[in-house]
Amino acid sequence: MDFDLSATSEAWRGRLQSFFDREVLPRHRAWVEQTASSRQTPPFMADLQAKARAAGLWNLGLPELGPDEPGTRLSNLEYAPLAEIMGRLFWAPEVFNCQAPDVPNMIALQNCATPAQKAQWLRPLLEAETRSAFGMTEPDVASSDATNIATRMVRDGDDYVINGRKWFITGAAHPRCSFLIVLGVTDPEADRTRRHSCVIVPMNAPGVRLVRPLRWMGCEDHVAPIGEIDLDSVRVPRANLLGAEGEGFKVAQIRLGPARIHHCMRSIGLCELLIELMMVRSAERSAFGRTVIQYDTVQRWIAESRVELEQARLLAYRCAWRLDQAGHHGAWRDVSLIKVAVPAMLQRIADRAMQVFGAMGGSDDTPIHQALAWGRLLRIGDGPDEVHLRQIFRMEPMPAWSIADSPYLATHPA
Repeated sequence: MDFDLSATSEAWRGRLQSFFDREVLPRHRAWVEQTASSRQTPPFMADLQAKARAAGLWNLGLPELGPDEPGTRLSNLEYAPLAEIMGRLFWAPEVFNCQAPDVPNMIALQNCATPAQKAQWLRPLLEAETRSAFGMTEPDVASSDATNIATRMVRDGDDYVINGRKWFITGAAHPRCSFLIVLGVTDPEADRTRRHSCVIVPMNAPGVRLVRPLRWMGCEDHVAPIGEIDLDSVRVPRANLLGAEGEGFKVAQIRLGPARIHHCMRSIGLCELLIELMMVRSAERSAFGRTVIQYDTVQRWIAESRVELEQARLLAYRCAWRLDQAGHHGAWRDVSLIKVAVPAMLQRIADRAMQVFGAMGGSDDTPIHQALAWGRLLRIGDGPDEVHLRQIFRMEPMPAWSIADSPYLATHPA
C-alpha cells in the first residue's frame, strides 16, 4: 500500500484540526465541569454540532452514505487521521456525529435495513436527532463465544416476543437512546451460527427496563453511558427484523469491523496526547536535583511509547486501507491484529503516563486513569484478546514442508 495520506485526506485533516482547536478544545474544561455535576449532555453541544455540520464536518466515518444522506463519504483510510484528532478528547466525536455505538449502528442499518427501517431508524441517527445501542453481551453466559447468547425471540403472529437480559451495553443508559438493536435466538434448533437474529427494539416498548447504569473500573462513560437492560415479554413487530432471520451474526459482524477500527483510531490519538502530557509534566517537575525528563527511565518510557504508537498507527492505516479495498469480510485478519495490538499499547502508554504524573494521574484532573481503564475495556469489548488471537492463529498458513525436509535446516547425518 501507499503509506502517504492522500491530498484529500491531508486537506480534511487540516480542516478538522482547525475546527477542533478553535471550537472544541476551548470548551473541554466546561465539559468536564458539566459532566462532574450532571449526567446531561452539556448545553453547548447542540451549538457545536450545528457549527460542525455547517463546516461540512459531519458523519465523517460513513463511507457508504447514500446520495440523500448527510455526510462526507470519506474512505476508511481518509477517516483514520480524523478519528485520531477526535480521540484526543473522549467527547469530541459527538460534535461530529462520529460517536460509538451510533456510527457502527448506522453502518449496520445502511447495509441491512429495509427502506422503511432506514426512514424510521437510520435517518434520525444521521441527523443526530436520537441515540442508539447494540444489545449483545449477557450476564449469564460467556459472551466471548457469541453463539452462547441466550435471549429468546419467539414469533407470535406478526410479532416477536423477546425475553432476556443484556448488560454492559454502550449507550443504553443515555437519556436520548430511543432504540436497541438486539441479538437473540429466533430458532434454537438451527445450526449454532444460524440460530440468532437482530431485531430493532424501541426503548419505550412495554417490558424494556433500564435496570441500572454501569461504570467500568470506577469510570463513567458520559458520551455513551453503559447500561443493563431487562427485556420482559417485549413485543415488537416482525417488520423490525434487521436483515434475514438467522443472520444475526452477519449483521453483527458488519457493524463490528468498523466499530473495532474506529476505537483503535481514536485510541491512537489519545496516546499522542498521553505522550505530550508525559513530555510536559516531566520537563516541569524536578526530583533529586534535576528535572524528571533528564532521567534515563523517563526518556526510555517516552521513546518506547513513540515506537509502539508509530507501529500501531501503520497497522491501523493498513487495516483501514484493507477495509476500503476488500470490504468488511476481506479485512478480518487486519481488524483482529489491530484489535489486539492497539488496546494493549494504550494500556502500556497510559500506565507510563500515570507513573510520570504520580497521584495526579489517577485523579479526574487528567484523562490518564480513564485512558488506562479504556484500554483495559477494549481488551474485552468487541471480542476479547483471546478470541482475536485465536482467529489470527487460524488464518496463519502452514508451510508446505516438514521439519525433516525443510530447505532452511541442515540435513541430519544418516
